[in-house]
Amino acid sequence: MPHYALITGASSGIGLALAEALARRGRNLILVARRRAALESIAHELSRRFGVEVLFRVCDLSEPLQLSGLLHELEQGEWPIDLLVNNAGLGSYGAFVAQDWRREQQLIEVNILALARLCHAIGNVMAGQGSGQILNIAARAGFQPGPWMSNYCASKTYVLHFSEGLREELKEYGISVSVLCPGPTHSAFWRSAQMDSGSLDGSQRLLSAEQVALITVRALEKNRALIIPGWRNRLLAIAPRLAPRWLVRRVAARFNRRFIHSG
Repeated sequence: MPHYALITGASSGIGLALAEALARRGRNLILVARRRAALESIAHELSRRFGVEVLFRVCDLSEPLQLSGLLHELEQGEWPIDLLVNNAGLGSYGAFVAQDWRREQQLIEVNILALARLCHAIGNVMAGQGSGQILNIAARAGFQPGPWMSNYCASKTYVLHFSEGLREELKEYGISVSVLCPGPTHSAFWRSAQMDSGSLDGSQRLLSAEQVALITVRALEKNRALIIPGWRNRLLAIAPRLAPRWLVRRVAARFNRRFIHSG
């Protein structure tokens, strides 16, 4: 029976790039996102180009009932999953108390609760199979507090620590867990988070989603626990551990405030 890689947030950015990188390696896919038209087009194109089976499911992970429906369908179906990629995520930017609470709640639902629920449900199935791999997408921002992105950075800190804990828990079941912590990447994230990327647009310092995906897939093949693409990002991930906490907060606040949306 063929196995599948399930990727959430697969209609754009790193999720889409990971889908293509895995399809190129002959992996069958189940793509999950909110936009049906985009998923249909992507599924058809990847299947045509790489000769793999590409299924898709429309699901808003911020809606618990929709997530329950997706998990029920996966449980009842015959699509054994040997790789779970929790890529879906929301961002927000600006003073926390000035944000719309519904948007902040959706961020928590998607970045934390949906990710944990998918790990729990599919992790249980993998444990029964005696094998499997989970990739959770955190961010370099998860290594430090992030004023003006406080909720987002905190959510990625959760993903980072949760994933590292799961790696130790699940290895006895034959399941490996990895966490990807990319830095700022050329993708639609800036727009969806209502951030002004400003001087970073076109910067050679930013990796493309395709570059991040290629590095990630190669790291998964080597069963890396922590994946931080780019030497600058690795250095900046280490730096907060070496500096006083008050300094880390102030530097992060000064950096993040530059990206207040001007529109």
